[in-house]
Amino acid sequence: MDSIDIGLTVSAGLLLLVILGMRVAFAAGLSGLIGLIWIFWAKRDYGIDDLGWAIGVAVKTAGQVPHSKISSQALSLIPIFILIGYLAYHAGLTRALFEAAKRWFGWLPGGLAVSTIFATAGFSAVSGASVATSAVFARIAMPEMLQVGYDKRFAAGVVAAGGTLAALIPPSAILVIYAIIVEQDVGRLLLAGFIPGVFSALVYGLLIVFLATVVRGFGPSVGGYGWRSRLLSVPPALPIFFVVFIIIVFIYNPFGGDAWGTPTEGGALGAFVIFCMALWKRMGWRELRSALYETTKLSVMIFTIIWGVLIYVRFLGFADLPGAFSDWIGSLDQPPLLTLVMILLAYGVLGMFMDAIGMLLLTLPVVYPAVMALNGGESVAASESVFGMSGEMCAIWFGILVVKMAEFCLITPPVGLNCFVVAGARDDLSVQDVFRGVVPFFIADGVTIALLVAFPWIVLWLPGQI
Repeated sequence: MDSIDIGLTVSAGLLLLVILGMRVAFAAGLSGLIGLIWIFWAKRDYGIDDLGWAIGVAVKTAGQVPHSKISSQALSLIPIFILIGYLAYHAGLTRALFEAAKRWFGWLPGGLAVSTIFATAGFSAVSGASVATSAVFARIAMPEMLQVGYDKRFAAGVVAAGGTLAALIPPSAILVIYAIIVEQDVGRLLLAGFIPGVFSALVYGLLIVFLATVVRGFGPSVGGYGWRSRLLSVPPALPIFFVVFIIIVFIYNPFGGDAWGTPTEGGALGAFVIFCMALWKRMGWRELRSALYETTKLSVMIFTIIWGVLIYVRFLGFADLPGAFSDWIGSLDQPPLLTLVMILLAYGVLGMFMDAIGMLLLTLPVVYPAVMALNGGESVAASESVFGMSGEMCAIWFGILVVKMAEFCLITPPVGLNCFVVAGARDDLSVQDVFRGVVPFFIADGVTIALLVAFPWIVLWLPGQI
């Protein structure tokens, strides 16, 4: 067997392990280690005496990955952004945000559901974790929707779908991971996610209004709030937007000149401001301990997936599978845009069996070079490219598209993580109920992805300004 055949065989084994139920982190780490042993042993012509040497070299190579990759400063953004979200929740800022959204948008058909979508979008601006967003609003928004007569399955679907907005709206942990894998600027990618994230929230809201208008009793509106009541609801929710403003100004410095700091430093400043606000709101030791514990638990899960998958990625480099896949994609006799759409559809299928972070970590080392080759290369100028954008802008555009597909995978059966989180937060719900509730949002996500593919300027306008 040559290295390509070994790469394909080990990759097939990895997919089999994932389908059989093994966690992505452990399946990838195990497959990567076995693949490295196989590659090194093959170089010695499978000599029996050389097997021990191959095992030693493979273990040493794999053992260097966790520290060398996880110690990256950019990855420190992940626990910082997650901590901001949990501190905001324990400070009561999320409830204030939902109350403001309810008073401003509750009068619409399906008003409480629309309010939930916009509140999750606002909370996503201080939380980089979709799971955390879904868990928080399952406790805040769902009881009110059920109280006014919403179907429990649809109410659960609204919360699960709304939670996915944290994957795009900065600060986004998944965008940070994408930026590190493809070696692109974290700040520009986070900025690029803002307009598509808001756009996704608007599409969700319009879908809910349409369904509530067409289907009788689908989503009752909530009235009784005058202008005075609406204006009074704004000040308690302002701290969240204040923190967002601080982070954006610190990282991007819209007043001109160099940035005041790195995204990590901006995130740390935002976390400190939220922490001070939480103390001012009289957050106790128990709430602080809970925020730290939940942040640690989620961060450890993400980091474990990262180092496990990166062992597999190291093996892919030795097998030269990314280069072979890129050459094959480039040789296809069909329009490059059609190839890109097929790649995105493949992500939709793969996301039915894998979590979003693991899926991106596993596929991007192979898929990203192929997409860059479709456009003409990473250093291509916009005037000479296939998609009409430079290599850097193509990387940003593809990043938003693939992260939007990762959003979609967070609510698709059978491994839609947000659906499991929402079901776990309610005793009267099954996972099957939540999966039924998110079905309308599949249509909304399909429309959003199609528009982002057809009109790249929705993604590229904002990062193009810096």
